[in-house]
Amino acid sequence: MASNMFLYWGSGSIPCWKPMLVLEEKGLSGYKNKRISFSDKEHKSEEITKLNPRGQVPTFKDGDVVVNESNAICFYLENKFPDKGTKLLTDDKAEFGRIVQRCAETANVHNTVNVNLAQYRLRTPKEKLDEELLQTKYEAVREELKLWEGYLAASGGYVVGSNFTMADVYFFPFVAFGVRLGLDLSKYPATAAYYDKVKDRPSVKATWPPHWADGPGDTSIFGPV
Repeated sequence: MASNMFLYWGSGSIPCWKPMLVLEEKGLSGYKNKRISFSDKEHKSEEITKLNPRGQVPTFKDGDVVVNESNAICFYLENKFPDKGTKLLTDDKAEFGRIVQRCAETANVHNTVNVNLAQYRLRTPKEKLDEELLQTKYEAVREELKLWEGYLAASGGYVVGSNFTMADVYFFPFVAFGVRLGLDLSKYPATAAYYDKVKDRPSVKATWPPHWADGPGDTSIFGPV
């Protein structure tokens, strides 16, 4: 079953990490895969672009079926294997709505944390950083994190309720990314407890970005957040 599947992925990419988590949670760890190098622009190679004209990863094949975009891959796998491994979407309509809503809300985390703050800090020379703008970005991140802190404090230990769901597949990689870049979770106790629990989950340990073992990232990125 998994032997017919092939995933192109890049280390440390949150979009790539998400379907890798789903594959592990579904017990499909026997899938074939190829790690591509972003620095060598392998995602723009003909091997990738013939499957994904956007030249992006993850790119996924299941036999003759090609699925691009991380969200699409995650839902494809859950739809094809609803009763295999961890059930990531529930049959309960109200809870299903909450899970899908939290999945959609992670787009706000991406925009606030990754695009507005992390990319600005990583791509702007230190001497050219606009401190006033930077403080505005920090405040936006704090407000976003407070929302998720509230969600986690009110839930049963995971993003939605007491079970690991698709919402956790979407959200946890952002928390791990933040910690790697210096996010102080002591300011967010419910998020800290969540991180400590989920980071030891077998699917997370099996898919932890391999290059992160080479050393910490730039822990100054999250500064006073």
